[in-house]
Amino acid sequence: MTEAGRESMSFPPQLELFGPAPGVAAEPPRPPEPPAPAPVGEGLRELAARLPREVRLGTSSWSFPGWTGLVYAREVSGELLAREGLPAYAQHPLFRTVGVDRTFYGPVPAETFRAWAAAVPEDFRFLVKAHEVLTLQRFPLHERYGARRGEENPSFLDPAYARDAVVAPMVEGLGSRAGPLLFQFPPQEVQSLGGPGRFADRLHAFLAALPAGPAYAVELRNRELYTADVADVLEDVGAIPVLAAWRHLPPLPQQSARLRARGASALVVRWMLPPGLGYEEARELYAPFDRLVNEDPAVRGDIADLVAEAFGEGRPVYVSVNNKAEGSAPVSVERLAAAVVARL
Repeated sequence: MTEAGRESMSFPPQLELFGPAPGVAAEPPRPPEPPAPAPVGEGLRELAARLPREVRLGTSSWSFPGWTGLVYAREVSGELLAREGLPAYAQHPLFRTVGVDRTFYGPVPAETFRAWAAAVPEDFRFLVKAHEVLTLQRFPLHERYGARRGEENPSFLDPAYARDAVVAPMVEGLGSRAGPLLFQFPPQEVQSLGGPGRFADRLHAFLAALPAGPAYAVELRNRELYTADVADVLEDVGAIPVLAAWRHLPPLPQQSARLRARGASALVVRWMLPPGLGYEEARELYAPFDRLVNEDPAVRGDIADLVAEAFGEGRPVYVSVNNKAEGSAPVSVERLAAAVVARL
């Protein structure tokens, strides 16, 4: 055959070496394997065994790839951890609770709560934040609030919205795995709240109108609201004052005294930020949250003292630790557990 004849002939394209045969559909990509728990050393298991079951320590959320080797066996994306990381998180021997921040930015349905409950052991408890529209008197001047920026919030302290959109889905979905429902009041102009006295009155009316059954907790980010009137309200309705290690708030022992936390049905502590440091600054300083960067033994000691006191009085304990507290929440929890055990 001449060269011209060869050039005039048409040949099928060359098959890819590992491609599918003609007429055979390609297999769909396999979904990634779910996150697996990191191996646990004997020392950590012994520490967890010495920590009373009524003392529940945990972190704020569970979706941090930087926790590889601490909580998760291999590095996966934050998106996958958010969707499927909870079962592995709950296998960590020291983690008996977790703070749920997602619910602060919008309500979630009972089905979501139900899936979370199915992913954890029976004695695990969730520390759930209520939707922020219940605790903002006026929407902040932040772009995520869109057209509502700077406007008064009609849902502020609305017990009907709380009952239907927040309390009911949580109770239905989590059941016995529900810990306290936390109402976090961000920093805001106290005068816009009507002053401390008026705020105390409105808070009392709101909490008193909520359905009986769940444990309700209140976290205040304005130190001007740590008043006797607010303490009276929390005592009267049986709500738990949250002690928060956060920026410019008073030290935890002072918060406990002012809000009479020792008389509450449970101790709830949230260790979030050191004094004078913002979230964005802390994120840049501490990421990827795989080690302690800025240890705070004074706050750790205060929390351990409060936990030992509450346990001695027979009150359940919930402590949630943020990565921005010291640099790595799992490591902070381990150091805190050791401090608590030493006091017991």
